Amino acid sequence: MSEERDFDDFYVGTVRRTTLAVFAMLGDMAEAEDAVAEAYLRAWARWSSVSVMSDPAAWVRTVAYRLKVSAWRSAVRRMAAYRRVGSPPDVPELNPDHVALVAALQQLPEVQRRAIVLHYIAGLTIGEIAAETQTPDGTVKARLFRGRAKLAVLLADTEVEKVMTDV
Repeated sequence: MSEERDFDDFYVGTVRRTTLAVFAMLGDMAEAEDAVAEAYLRAWARWSSVSVMSDPAAWVRTVAYRLKVSAWRSAVRRMAAYRRVGSPPDVPELNPDHVALVAALQQLPEVQRRAIVLHYIAGLTIGEIAAETQTPDGTVKARLFRGRAKLAVLLADTEVEKVMTDV
């Protein structure tokens, strides 16, 4: 509990000044707030080593700044690749059945949606889904069964199999 209190005191005592410093370096308050929040999360994850540093706030400022510099470098690399390769090929219009399926999937519980997507869209077997989700085969089968039943209702019955095989 003392470690949490120490971190809380550190955070409360330094977050405003750290955010203002990172804002001054980046020139964008929203970017600074995002970077500082991520840096404090990383500081908490390493609090046992960060807390004994001579200046933990400097560590947070450095991490926040480097996060944004890395993001900037990634954006520059993406732009260079875009210039080198050009724009991606035209994407065909979305099939109305596909749009309906995605909308219906969003209404399923997450575990059923994941099982349906992994099986029908990613093409995984029941055993592969069980391994990936760390659940028994029977649980995967039950999730697929329940998910298909709910999709049948959401997509107005027999169109489900057609839509799922077209994807």
